[in-house]
Amino acid sequence: MQVNSHLSRLIHDVAAKYGDREALIYKDYGSRQWKSYSWNEFSTQVRQVSNALLNMGVGVQENVGVFSQNSVHYLFTDFGAWGIRAVTIPFYATSSEQQIQFIINDAHIRFIFVGEQAQYDKARRVFATCHTLERIIVFDPAVVIPEGDTTSIHFSDFLKLGEGFPRQSEVDNLCRQATMDDIANILYTSGTTGDSKGVVLTCGQYHAAMEANHECVPVSDKDRVLNFLPFTHIFEKGWKILCITMGARLIVNTNPLEVQQSMRETHPTCMSAVPRFWEKVYMGVQEKIEASSAVKRKLFEHALKIGRRHNIDYLSKGRRPPMGLHLEYEMLNKTVFSLVRKELGLENAHFFPTAGATVSQHVEEFVHAIGINMMVGYGLTESLATVTCDHLDVPYTIGSVGRPISSISIRISDEGEILLKGPTITRGYYNRDDLTRQSFTEDGYFRTGDSGYLKDGELFLKDRIKDLFKTSNGKYIAPQMIESKLLVDKYIDQIAIIADQRKYVSALIIPEYRLLEEYAREHGINFSSRADLCQNAQIHAMITERIDTLQQQLAQYEQVKRFTLLPQPFSLERGELTNTLKIKRRVLNDNYSKEIEKMYE
Repeated sequence: MQVNSHLSRLIHDVAAKYGDREALIYKDYGSRQWKSYSWNEFSTQVRQVSNALLNMGVGVQENVGVFSQNSVHYLFTDFGAWGIRAVTIPFYATSSEQQIQFIINDAHIRFIFVGEQAQYDKARRVFATCHTLERIIVFDPAVVIPEGDTTSIHFSDFLKLGEGFPRQSEVDNLCRQATMDDIANILYTSGTTGDSKGVVLTCGQYHAAMEANHECVPVSDKDRVLNFLPFTHIFEKGWKILCITMGARLIVNTNPLEVQQSMRETHPTCMSAVPRFWEKVYMGVQEKIEASSAVKRKLFEHALKIGRRHNIDYLSKGRRPPMGLHLEYEMLNKTVFSLVRKELGLENAHFFPTAGATVSQHVEEFVHAIGINMMVGYGLTESLATVTCDHLDVPYTIGSVGRPISSISIRISDEGEILLKGPTITRGYYNRDDLTRQSFTEDGYFRTGDSGYLKDGELFLKDRIKDLFKTSNGKYIAPQMIESKLLVDKYIDQIAIIADQRKYVSALIIPEYRLLEEYAREHGINFSSRADLCQNAQIHAMITERIDTLQQQLAQYEQVKRFTLLPQPFSLERGELTNTLKIKRRVLNDNYSKEIEKMYE
């Protein structure tokens, strides 16, 4: 049974139910060994943080910053702050100094918690230009704090301010005064255009979201949930809290680069992910199959065919597979697909929420075919994550983003924009009344900026309305749809479609350099640098052939006619990507203007 308490007391109420049962599985900073906290220990840490925050002088609905990778300290800080009705403002661990300076000043932050050395160093460098900032609290004990820095302390020293719970009567009183109108978070969206804007999320929104998601997302206290996406992201933040309300174990992955290793070590049953994760899995499996013998390749291709027929042609449509097909699938599931899942660390796979971008049809079919329940969904920071998702045991369509959760009303405008209303929708943007007014219709529906349509109860996305390109021939192009089709190729790591006000579609492509180098060596192609590889005619011809194969189903005016291979990836540092790794098209157009113009000579 779900424990859907107010955020100020959620951990303590779940702890009252589960006591000494394992709650958090984690690694200390720099350690290779997994450790754990029980629910009672989790509750104790949260109480200590609440007391320490009061002793530092944090007030009701005061904004507190958290600038860190995922960690148990992050969880203690979030829930400890909510325990005294404070507001937490998360920063992506990869945020630039300019971004954190803007948010600290915009939200008048006095206290900021930081994770590792990189975050601490950035916070120190902006300290002088952030006039409200008073204290930096550092999670990682290995972070070096210079002797002259009297404004920074390690988290262990901060916790001493709450030892023995000296302010617990005040904490309890604040908890009793907490309301659903209290602000829980202000999430600054990185945005592909313009300045960051702070989305206000209340405790009532979280409560409504947990209730509605519980009806269709079957996580339970038997699940082991790996936290892979950053807690800063509303998808992971909302998913994490839903799992807590159900008493599931959380496996906190601090280093995003180690996620696949963490999967193999901890054997999660569930994990939220973005499509790019599954694209990498798909390409990795395909690479291994291509390197196998002809007999193994033929066996796997046959297994995939049977998996698609069984899981997609029948089960996804709510139909019972014929007995012969079912028996063959069960045999292949035990002998072939189980080995793939074991290699991933997903022997006990339950289901895997996936959102954040367009899911390639090839990838979605593949994941379902090998016996992994990918639960595709759609949402925004402003909707506190889920708007729609696939519902297990209910027919779903490959290519859709699922069915609306019960609390959401969806309307499609005359222009095709998805409009939303319900208790999980934000009340607006922090310090931006002008933007808030622009973001809602006169009758109170939120304008998502996404285009889509409803069919048989399922939502299908087209593209961001602002991202739709119009060629000089008057044809509309949806770049994300084209990009998702081409990203399944193992030689393509990143891609940006160019088409707006152009004669035809072109693309900037970041190749998967390791595989491209292997291909060059196998085919006797000499190169001394990545730039050599990217300019090689033989390489160009090979990529052209692969792209042409993948885009056969696109209309002629949607197909990539020319492309440029780039010798370095798109980067956060050059402003080409958001913190959630979405492309900033305007920046790419500026940074690669010469390469783009050359494709249209």
